[in-house]
Amino acid sequence: MPVTQHNPAELFPQYRNYSHAVEVSSDSRLLFISGLNGYLPDGKTMPDSFEEQGEIIWGHIGTILKSAGMTYGNIVSLRTYLSNPEYDEPNVKLRMKYLGNNQPASTVICCQLLEPKWKLEIEAVAAAR
Repeated sequence: MPVTQHNPAELFPQYRNYSHAVEVSSDSRLLFISGLNGYLPDGKTMPDSFEEQGEIIWGHIGTILKSAGMTYGNIVSLRTYLSNPEYDEPNVKLRMKYLGNNQPASTVICCQLLEPKWKLEIEAVAAAR
């Protein structure tokens, strides 16, 4: 599946581990992953720490990608919601850990999340042939 990153020199340098834009050529399957949070399998409990919630979320994303025959390398777009800007650096570290050299389009938003215990929520778009 042809994926083209667009990072024109006329723009400011992109932040770590993302592209300004990602183009997916036609004849591709697109997988839209809803915003996920760090709930454990019981759907009621989650750890308190940002890092633990992030690891769980990235694990959930991996499970969904696998169910669609994809990997983290198929992610073309991410939207991350952080409950506090102090989580930016640990969020980048998680993104780099799971994405490796993949640099999808990415937006990070700091906002009040639906539940006070949530530290982050991540949604993604993946593409494959």
